[in-house]
Formats: sequence, C-alpha cells, structure tokens
Amino acid sequence: MVIGPADAGERLDRTLANHLETLSRTRIKTLIEQGAVMINGESALVAKRPVADGDAITIQMPALEAADPKPQDIPLSILFEDKAVIVINKPAGLVVHPGAGNPDGTLVNALLAHCGDTLSGIGGVKRPGIVHRLDKDTSGVMVVAKTDNAHQSLTEQFADHGRTGPLERRYQALVWGAPNQTRGTINEPIGRSPNHPIKFAVRREGKTAITHYRVIDRLSDHASHLECTLETGRTHQIRVHLTAKGHPVMADPLYATGYQTKAKTLNPEAQSALARVKRQALHAGHLAFAHPTTEDVLAFDAPLPADMADLLAALRVS
Repeated sequence: MVIGPADAGERLDRTLANHLETLSRTRIKTLIEQGAVMINGESALVAKRPVADGDAITIQMPALEAADPKPQDIPLSILFEDKAVIVINKPAGLVVHPGAGNPDGTLVNALLAHCGDTLSGIGGVKRPGIVHRLDKDTSGVMVVAKTDNAHQSLTEQFADHGRTGPLERRYQALVWGAPNQTRGTINEPIGRSPNHPIKFAVRREGKTAITHYRVIDRLSDHASHLECTLETGRTHQIRVHLTAKGHPVMADPLYATGYQTKAKTLNPEAQSALARVKRQALHAGHLAFAHPTTEDVLAFDAPLPADMADLLAALRVS
C-alpha cells in the first residue's frame, strides 16, 4: 500500500490497523518488531514511527506454522523419566517447539515420538508438555510435563522462579573479560531492542529481569567462567544482562559481534577452540524442582558439552 495525505504523520501501527481489517493491532505490532513490515524497502521495526505521504509499505507475512506437530524419531538424552515428567539434556542446535522457520525437527517432534499419545493436548497443540524453554543454541537440562497435573504444577513453579519453592536454574557461561566482583546481581529490565528485530536489550520500559552470577574461574584478563542463576525468565536474559555488564557470552552470534577481534588476544589453542564453538557458550547445567506428584525435590546436572569443555580447557592454558 502507498500512504496518502490523509494518513501522513500517523503512527505506522495505527495506519495499518485502519486499513487492514484482518490483522489485529497486536499482530501488526509484532510483525513490525519482527522486521516483517517494510517502508520503502527497509524494515520499519518501530510501531510508533510516523508514516509520510508517498511511503510504500509492504508486509512479508511469515509462513504458517503446522497446526499439529508430527512425531519424529530424533534421539533424546534422557536424564529421568516417570509417568509425570521427563527430564532431558537438550543439545545445542535443537529448537524446543515448532515455529516460523522451524516447522519440524524440534524437541516437541522428538517427544511426541518418544512419549506417544501421552503428551497430546498438554499445554497446547504446538507446545505439548513444554513448561519452559532454552534458546536453540543453548544446551542443557529441561523438564517436560507428561500429564495435565504435572504441567500445572511445573508451570506454577517456573512462574514463581524459586522464590517460595525449590525450583532452581543454574547456567554456566564462558564470557569475555573478568568481572571486578566475584559475585553480583544484575537487576535491569529487559525489552525488545528498538534497532533489531530479534535482539533484546536493557530498557527502562522493559520487564523486570534479575540474574545472579558468581565467578567460577578467572581464566585470564580476556575470559572468565561464570555460573548464573535466574530469578526471572526473560528471553535471552543471561546473554542480554552479561552484555550490558561488558562481559558478553563468548561466541554469541547475536550479542558478542563487537568482540570478534578479541579472539586474537587468546592463545592459539583457545583461538582454535573458540572457532569450533558455533553457538553462544552457554549451558543450562543444573535444574531442581519439586516432583509434581510426590513433591520430592529432584535435582539434575548435565556436564559441559564437548565444545564448551574444549574451549574452557584451552582458555586455562597460560
């Protein structure tokens, strides 16, 4: 569509909502923030951006998701399983649930094949049994519900973030630089970046986000091994918070791009190991929660995967 004089100066999202009756204002705002709305061939990104007379606006609608994920025989690393829950060690590269750009080949497809009909309908068609998620390229421990009661219990525990219960999530991260304090808390709100369709950033108007960290090992002036504990669960939370503190996760393709030249400051073995890490060096190594049926506290640990373990060992070489 081309903007006429009557709409000139109006917000982009309002203009589209006025002309596109099939899309809600919320859906339009999401499309804008995802970079799907173009003004004169460039992604708009900001919903409140004013439009001008003569602006050419196009919308690239994402491909429709499959309405019903299908079982797929994808290997799972199972740490624990009973009639109520299944705990897995998710590898890096595995998407949790189907979505735009990832219609299949996900953890959900693998779980449907492994668990059969027991997951049907639990937590919704597209995300059966899923109560929390890890980024595609973050590895580590996840728990999935196998019954409605388990789903409700786990959902409540994750919503509480361990404030009144035993839920605990600890991550290991290899980061650039060496924090001044051996322990600390990052309490900074997080929201979508106004300049990038898929990035998040510390923003005053964002949602509350709290990350606790401790330094496991200062590997050199160039890198450190951290343990991070989440008190909230925002998208990309650890990655955003550590970037804001000046210590982004190593090899992070989204938040550590400005640190690529620092690889030259590492020893040759570490440079080679870093080049082999094809994702952010972040691992969900520990998860504890109350069993939905027995109420026993279960705790699970997953060792560092080979790519991070190799990088850690190389960074320790003086």
